[in-house]
Amino acid sequence: MIKGLYEAHLPVSNLKESIKFYQKLELELAHQQEGIAFMWIEKGKIWLGLWETEAVNIPYHPSIRHVAFYIHHERVNDAKEWLNEKGIDVSTNFGFSADRQPLVLPNNPQAHAAIYFKDLDGNSIEFITPLRLDFDEEFHMQTLEDWHQKG
Repeated sequence: MIKGLYEAHLPVSNLKESIKFYQKLELELAHQQEGIAFMWIEKGKIWLGLWETEAVNIPYHPSIRHVAFYIHHERVNDAKEWLNEKGIDVSTNFGFSADRQPLVLPNNPQAHAAIYFKDLDGNSIEFITPLRLDFDEEFHMQTLEDWHQKG
């Protein structure tokens, strides 16, 4: 029955500027009307709704102000440079400085490589790719470089 996730939504304070930000991430404007825009992540399959609202002022929590974009494993190492070229800084999540990212998240029995950044309103945006699935081995969060060295 379920084939995938079609849409996710984020609150924004300035719709026009947020559209420009997400276009820098190579999302395409699909639809816009008063106070809302939909940006294609993958045309015809996945889009992101941006809602201009004062709800953007609620404190951040990943359950309400976080979106993770899947990227191919081959691209995770150049994601930081790609973001920097667009004027977007990598977040220092989980105590790891930007130069020590991407991170490997211990979602046992899965492992994912991820890099985090914020949009104009402080919504947490993540690029993520699976490294392994259904492999039960405990480990701590670490840099992707350390993961490969232990590999």
